[in-house]
Amino acid sequence: MVFTECLLDALVDTLRLLPFLFLTYLAMEYLEHRAGNKSVRIIRKTGRLGPLVGAAAGVVPQCGFSAAASSLYSGGLITTGTLLAVLLSTSDEMLPIFISEAVRIPTILKILGTKVLLAAVTGFLLDLILRRFRKQEVHKDIHDLCEHEHCHCEDGIWKSALRHTLQITLFLFLITLALGLCIQFLGEDTISGFLNGQPVPGVFLAALVGLIPNCASSVIITQLYLSGLLGAGQMMGGLLVSCGVGLLVLFRTNQKLKENLKITAALYVTGVLWGLLIEGMGVTF
Repeated sequence: MVFTECLLDALVDTLRLLPFLFLTYLAMEYLEHRAGNKSVRIIRKTGRLGPLVGAAAGVVPQCGFSAAASSLYSGGLITTGTLLAVLLSTSDEMLPIFISEAVRIPTILKILGTKVLLAAVTGFLLDLILRRFRKQEVHKDIHDLCEHEHCHCEDGIWKSALRHTLQITLFLFLITLALGLCIQFLGEDTISGFLNGQPVPGVFLAALVGLIPNCASSVIITQLYLSGLLGAGQMMGGLLVSCGVGLLVLFRTNQKLKENLKITAALYVTGVLWGLLIEGMGVTF
């Protein structure tokens, strides 16, 4: 019974991502094969505003944007700062839970606005640091992604985009199913007890739980906050890090393992730092 429930949850969560992934890969293929390298270069040059756009897109209640951003990053179309802004802004199931629990609209807007602001600021700062201290950005190209996935892009953009989508979808389904079974085995009460009653350490713990690439992490953090067991800083630290399947897609599509680990570490450290700042300032929403 537990396995069937986890299987259905994994299937539903994965199917929700299909439109995002397919449209993302279709756009990437079009830019590379039809629009030419000039269009790709224009997108990269205008990427200085990417963190703001990414932060605004990521706040939409669907982790598909984080999955799409990871694919775009692996294809070299967005900056590291833009990717981090999307990941920080994404909160997976937070907004639907707030709405279902009848949280006041001004409170919801404050939390969403804070996430967008923190995500955009972090993204801009990261891009600024990378431009200043790195002589050259690591070059990425959709061709590298195609070679890694063995998708035979010469068959046309539609077939290529579909192959990319199916390969990533299968990977996400298997990982999501495995994570769901682990969470069922551990129990949400165990994870909740892990976070409960820990002021400053709670920020570190909440961010650690947020790293779990499953909607259960954002659900647990949000519910604990609404029940008064987590402070605003702990909640924000956990939800800033809770980016759904974005990191899974990044590790699947980007071949540079060290780079992926650095991005994951940056995501965690950023969530903790902002969470500690909010907790220390006594901010409430």
